[in-house]
Amino acid sequence: MTKAANSLSSVASSKDLSSLNKASPKLSSAQQEVNEAKEITDGGLWKFSTHLPAIGNDIKTLCSMVDTVDYLITDPIPALFDSVNTIKTAQISQGNGQLNLTPILNAQKSLQGINDKVKTTVAEYQEFPQPRFSVVNKAYQQGKEQLTRASKTIDTVSNAMTLLPDFLGSNQPHTYAIMAMTPSESRSAGGLIGSVGIMNTNQGKISIGDFRSNTEYIPFGAASTTADEQRIFNASGPLKMSFDIRDLSAMPDTKRTAESMQSIWEKTPWGASKALDGVILTDPVFLQELINAYGNVTLPDGRILTGKNTAEFLLNTIYVDYSPTVQDEYFAMVAQESLSRVFSNMDINKLNTMLKLSKEMSEQRHLSAYMFDDKLQTAFTNTGLTASAPDDETKPEVGIYLNEQNSSKMDWYVHRTAKISPTNCVQHGAHTYHIEYTLSNTLTSQQTWELPSYILGSVNSNLHRSYATEKILFFPPAGGSISNINTSGSVQKVDQETLNGKPIHVAIASVAPGKSVGFSFDVTTSDKSIESLSIDQTPMGWTGTKPTADMSSCPADDK
Repeated sequence: MTKAANSLSSVASSKDLSSLNKASPKLSSAQQEVNEAKEITDGGLWKFSTHLPAIGNDIKTLCSMVDTVDYLITDPIPALFDSVNTIKTAQISQGNGQLNLTPILNAQKSLQGINDKVKTTVAEYQEFPQPRFSVVNKAYQQGKEQLTRASKTIDTVSNAMTLLPDFLGSNQPHTYAIMAMTPSESRSAGGLIGSVGIMNTNQGKISIGDFRSNTEYIPFGAASTTADEQRIFNASGPLKMSFDIRDLSAMPDTKRTAESMQSIWEKTPWGASKALDGVILTDPVFLQELINAYGNVTLPDGRILTGKNTAEFLLNTIYVDYSPTVQDEYFAMVAQESLSRVFSNMDINKLNTMLKLSKEMSEQRHLSAYMFDDKLQTAFTNTGLTASAPDDETKPEVGIYLNEQNSSKMDWYVHRTAKISPTNCVQHGAHTYHIEYTLSNTLTSQQTWELPSYILGSVNSNLHRSYATEKILFFPPAGGSISNINTSGSVQKVDQETLNGKPIHVAIASVAPGKSVGFSFDVTTSDKSIESLSIDQTPMGWTGTKPTADMSSCPADDK
């Protein structure tokens, strides 16, 4: 059974079409080993053993496990590899930004059937009687984990193939708003909205239109907000958000940002007669990753942006070296050029890179999207491309979302660290953790004199110039709780609140140059959790910002 398990493990650990394709060579040897196992479990001795007291039920479960793996590696898994290979060998690009959607549509039908079979099989596996003997139970639990992970991988690939044709206008033309966030001035979902571009798709033809500065949207007023949003973000300060285009990412749920954007879009001359089909949130870190994958961008003054310096330039240097007018112009140019390259001369390698990159960036909130079509949005949600405050009890997360209260670009200089430590080690049921979360203002004393007010904050503000003043929202895991909150540094009292039906804690932290503030608290997850705790947080200006629990102190069987 070892090779069979390894075959499922290869599927479970795959993150894209390419790694799935590499897993296929292991299939034939796994099939041979399972055939040998079935000859044993189908034998008379094993069938007789299922009727014995004490061990009979364990033998039944073990036989069922062999039958399950046999079915998977002789039916849906080979079909999965065939579908992936069909996409891999297809001619997708037709030039001039036009994609051939036929191979993807063909694979979509096949993958949906495969996905349904695997989901049904996993559900049946989970209904097997749980073994009593430790050696059998360990094999059962390992198999359950591999099956669940493989099913999630297949579900993600299937949903990706479902959403792509619809997203690219296979049935009708679509218009999407690309909302460019600025994490150097934090808002819960990412950062202040600096500009909005347009993406049009029709029968696989993709075009990226001009980006309009937020100043062109501000005259059309505020978005519709809930009573909770008004109370938390507007009625109480220090910054009383107006909820014009700039503040729409203050809500951690992309759905609310999209709905708010739609309410403003409909008031504009360019949106009044054109329905908005969805919203895409992105930031300079995502653009940097696109540039790293698809090539450098040269600015009109000769400066070259690469996969290493783009985020730093767009989140910090641009505010030092260029006027606000040029800032908007350059950001729009970089966004338009890097996004357009994604779909030009598309082939399987570029498609694979795009899918993998989108998934990685979405996990860190550098990219998120919401569609107003229910079917398409379901695919986006299932693929993990729509960010929200914690809402999945099986995948516990603590949400920590920052909103800069000092009108500045100070968040480039605010570095955050987190330590998540388990305080109980159990395989099943509710888990408990202790979290230590720190914000540090890395600004030097020399920089407080050298940098412009656009970065440090206005001297006319009621807040300290060069201080990062953050309104921080703490969300417990879905079905769980946060307790025993302690703080260090300059933190106002932590209040309990409710935001759109979810209980939260709200704190105001003021971080002086060279100083830090800290939060420590305990977390209890839902008893439905099956993964280790992680933190979903407002993104910073770089990658690698998805903290997860350090489970090294737990025994191997309890992780």
